[in-house]
Amino acid sequence: MSTSELVISDEDRATLTSWTRSSTAAAGRVERARIVLAVAQGRGTSGTAREVGVSRPTVIKWRERFRTHGLAGLEDEPRSGRPKLIDDRAIIAATLRKPPQRLTVTHWSSRLLAKELGIGDATVARAWRRFHVQPWRRGTFKFSTDPQLEAKIRDVVGLYLDPPTNAVVLCVDEKSQIQALNRTAPILPLR
Repeated sequence: MSTSELVISDEDRATLTSWTRSSTAAAGRVERARIVLAVAQGRGTSGTAREVGVSRPTVIKWRERFRTHGLAGLEDEPRSGRPKLIDDRAIIAATLRKPPQRLTVTHWSSRLLAKELGIGDATVARAWRRFHVQPWRRGTFKFSTDPQLEAKIRDVVGLYLDPPTNAVVLCVDEKSQIQALNRTAPILPLR
């Protein structure tokens, strides 16, 4: 067997073919699968490089990685570079805590949390995406910034527990899962 020949099992061939047809697979994974399949079909290093649109060293690299490690060899290796300064778990934990009252917000934005933690807002956004966290779409109660909230709650609960004599108490519910908050910006006029 020459160095450019490659034998693939039927199971690996089926997996590689499914990667090349997937619309959700990463582009790098699809390219690597195309390289391995072309080499296995006997196209050779130069022919595969022309067909896939990569350099000969790229074909050689992925051919050898597949030959040595199988499908696992086509996965990305950890990248070099500076290690993370803050763990994603710390970002998520901070996201789940109530924002300080001085910020007068009901939930964190990536920029506000980043400023509090002393990191970049893109770092916060990446952690949120990785763990599918969306503080602005939380399905539970949001903390109100209304300083008179407690007094208002007492008034409403008092009406239910001890309504005045001959009084009619009407209740208008908000939409489910949506808390009415005062607007922080003026409403724009219609054009």
